[in-house]
Amino acid sequence: MLPGAGRPAWPTPAPAGLAAPWAVTEYAGTARAMVLAHKEHRVLALRRPLGRLLSVAVESGLAGADSPVGPDDPVVLVPVPSRPGSARVRGHDPTWSITARAARLARATGRDVVAMRLLRSRPGVLDQAGLDAGARAANLAGSMHCPSGSLGRLRARRPRTHVVICDDVITTGSTAREAQRALEAVGLSVVGIAAVAATRRRGAPAPGSWDLGPF
Repeated sequence: MLPGAGRPAWPTPAPAGLAAPWAVTEYAGTARAMVLAHKEHRVLALRRPLGRLLSVAVESGLAGADSPVGPDDPVVLVPVPSRPGSARVRGHDPTWSITARAARLARATGRDVVAMRLLRSRPGVLDQAGLDAGARAANLAGSMHCPSGSLGRLRARRPRTHVVICDDVITTGSTAREAQRALEAVGLSVVGIAAVAATRRRGAPAPGSWDLGPF
């Protein structure tokens, strides 16, 4: 399961202002089993194939950005942050692991890419499982921020850069949109969102999206 390209993965409805989201497969079957095994059961060997899939989505997002990002343009991959304490409970940070792997793979192709933990999640965010799109958006509103120390380290290393938000799964787009809000609030340019998989949408697909059929 190594698709050659990611595809637009717009949720329906999509949060207003959401940057273009890209994924490589539907969140079902093998992809779902891999994500859950890595995230919840610490099957750490899966970070390699999941990181590879994420890197495909990243590359597709960079190539498909409104202003395509060239191979020499600096890029930062930013994972969506875990809820406070969840990484400690799980024993690892799954989204960071696959984001860091995707960055290494991108560098191997000659791209100027790094992964950085720029975002933090404030306490009080509920588990998103079982929440509909509206509840997810309300739960996440204002929940993320970019600490000044993280921003300072980025500015020192890369005064100008393109940012891609990374996650394992795109569901309603609420998590990605909140991450985008927090990054744009400190002046960063978010050119896209990349994920391993996306949930099947209900209703008519957004223009330019794929139908999340079999791969």
